[in-house]
Amino acid sequence: MLDAFLVPEKTVLTAKGDSEPLDISAASNPVFLLTLSVTSVVEQESIEVSVFTSADGTTWDAKAAAALPQKFYVGEYPLLVDLSAAAGPKFVRAHWEVSRWGRGSTTPKFEIGLRFREVSRESLAEAQAEAQSRRKHGGL
Repeated sequence: MLDAFLVPEKTVLTAKGDSEPLDISAASNPVFLLTLSVTSVVEQESIEVSVFTSADGTTWDAKAAAALPQKFYVGEYPLLVDLSAAAGPKFVRAHWEVSRWGRGSTTPKFEIGLRFREVSRESLAEAQAEAQSRRKHGGL
């Protein structure tokens, strides 16, 4: 089971950027859980994270395979990333955009970690069955 950090925990970001490519070719399931952990922020700033795929680790698809909406606060933000429709991805990388507005310095400062974990077929089937049961019984 693939379980890696695209961005190591407690990494400080002050500008847009990209993670190193992560080889996912050994993964047995094309579904992953991306978890953005924001451990420190300053006021009036935002971060957006996208995941891009590549067949060779050099040329990247122009359109993101998945994206988290803007985040402004400390917290953990999970996103299920299903790459089953992508054309043979062997690598992924994260791209982030950061911005800051208001008074004072306009340089953003986030402390984050970005974990990318393969979701087992069993866990996915269990979650889908639970969701279907909740829909059938009026939710919880």
